[in-house]
Amino acid sequence: MPAADTATRSSRPLHDARRDAWLGTVLLLTLGSLAGAVLTAPPAGSPAGPALGAVLFLGSSVHVAASAWFCTVPEVRRFMAARPGRYLYAPAALVGGTALLGALVPRGAFTLLLLAFFAWQFVHFQKQNLGLAALAHAAYGTGPLRREERRSIVAAGLAGTAGLLCRPSLLQLGQDTPSLLPRLFPYAAGLFALAVVVGTACLLRRPRDTRPWQVVGLQGTALAFFLPVFLFNSPYAAVAGLTVAHGFQYLLMLGLVAGGDGGGRMPRLISLTLLVNIALLLGIVLNLASHLHGGGPTSRTLYGAYLGAVMAHFVLDAGLWRLRDEFPRTFLRDRLPYLLG
Repeated sequence: MPAADTATRSSRPLHDARRDAWLGTVLLLTLGSLAGAVLTAPPAGSPAGPALGAVLFLGSSVHVAASAWFCTVPEVRRFMAARPGRYLYAPAALVGGTALLGALVPRGAFTLLLLAFFAWQFVHFQKQNLGLAALAHAAYGTGPLRREERRSIVAAGLAGTAGLLCRPSLLQLGQDTPSLLPRLFPYAAGLFALAVVVGTACLLRRPRDTRPWQVVGLQGTALAFFLPVFLFNSPYAAVAGLTVAHGFQYLLMLGLVAGGDGGGRMPRLISLTLLVNIALLLGIVLNLASHLHGGGPTSRTLYGAYLGAVMAHFVLDAGLWRLRDEFPRTFLRDRLPYLLG
């Protein structure tokens, strides 16, 4: 037997173990975050306790700040420099534009802009769930997500986002929002239920050997991700779990990439140290800015810049994690071969 074949076969058990550990950790972080938020949520109108506040800090500000780690990787910098429109001009315009809006737009109109921001944010959450489901199928060799499966996951996310926008109190935006929105909530709930039923039926139509329980678990979680929105009245029970789960999913993936194989010229320990320091230090800055929405023009300018930084994170991630493109797919395969080997 050739030596290359022997090496490949001997690495398969390790790859399988890493793959199983990855998927199990994603499921644990996602379901644990959703359940933990429900169990620790304070009553509506009360602030979050220290424990929930700490995990919200990690799942929101820290995870957004962590995306700046990509700028420390030479090949990623070269990829972004060749596309300045997406990776330089668009982020700068978002930060500058929202900072200006924060200073100039009256508070009532700014609330409407916040609804648009939250719509983009939660659609971004579901895109990540869709990507994780697709990655699970790739890792387990069960074929790509089918068109109807993708559409069901996207539809469930859109309906869940619509449900949030129809209940602005869940986003702590009870004032200055259109009175029509709450009346549309039952329709959003119905569309969400329909998307989950259709998506489940599509999944069960797969041959049994193309739907191992691990893939079913992750794809089912993606479908039902927004269920808390339709079950709870507390903003923290309905929304905090979504935010924490999304952030922890992201931090796990970025941590694996930073410490993965094929790290190039940067030693693994240095790469992980950079990630932790960037995420925490910039996360503290973002967290401070995120609480300035109720102040004067200067505070609201900084709050607007914070919103722009979060949206810049959406734009960067949409390109750097798009696995149908050659560079992101090759970059991830080199560092995590057990997922895209």
